[in-house]
Amino acid sequence: MLALKINPELIECGTDEAGRGCLAGPVTAAAVILPDDFSHPWLTDSKQLSEKKRMELRPVIETQALAFAVAHVMMEEIDQVNILNASIMAMHRAIEQLKTQPEFIAIDGNKFKPFKNTPYECVVKGDGKYLHIAAASILAKTYRDDYLSELHQEYPQYNWKQNKGYPTAEHREAIKKFGPTPYHRKSFRLLPEQLRLDI
Repeated sequence: MLALKINPELIECGTDEAGRGCLAGPVTAAAVILPDDFSHPWLTDSKQLSEKKRMELRPVIETQALAFAVAHVMMEEIDQVNILNASIMAMHRAIEQLKTQPEFIAIDGNKFKPFKNTPYECVVKGDGKYLHIAAASILAKTYRDDYLSELHQEYPQYNWKQNKGYPTAEHREAIKKFGPTPYHRKSFRLLPEQLRLDI
C-alpha cells in the first residue's frame, strides 16, 4: 500500500512528468494535492497500470483531489533548454496552477529546482511509494497520451496513437521514410547514427 504523503501535517503536492524519453511531442507534468482520507486500491505508478485502468482512475483523482493541474512544455522549449530542464519547468508550471498552493512538494525522481521558497523532497521511484505522486503520474501520462492521439490525426503515418512518440522501431522507420515533423524534438537523436537525417 502506498503512503499518502511525506509530511502528514502539511498541505503537500505530489508531482511527476511523462514523455521525457520521447522523440516527439511535449513533456507533460502534473501536480496533485490529495485529501488526508484518500485511498484507492488500484492507485500506483502509472507504468504498472493498463491504459484502461489509468483512464478509469483519472476522473477519480480529478474529482477527489483537493487540487490538481497539468502542464505541457512543447518541443521548441525542450530543444532550447534540454529535456531535464523542460521536465522541471513543466512541474513548476503545474504547481503554479494549483488552486491551493502546497506547503511541501514531493517530486518523482532525483532532480528538481526550488519552486519559490517551498520546501521539497525528491523521491526516486516516488510514483511507487506515495499516492499523490502516483496520482500525478497518471494525470501526466493520460493527458500526454491524449495530446499525442490528437497529433496522430495530423500525422497518422507515425502512429503516435500507438507509440505516443516513443522511439519504437516503427516510429524510427517512419522518420526515416517521411522525415521529421514540427512536433519532433530536433535536439534528440531521431535516428541512430548510420541513419542520420539532415535537419
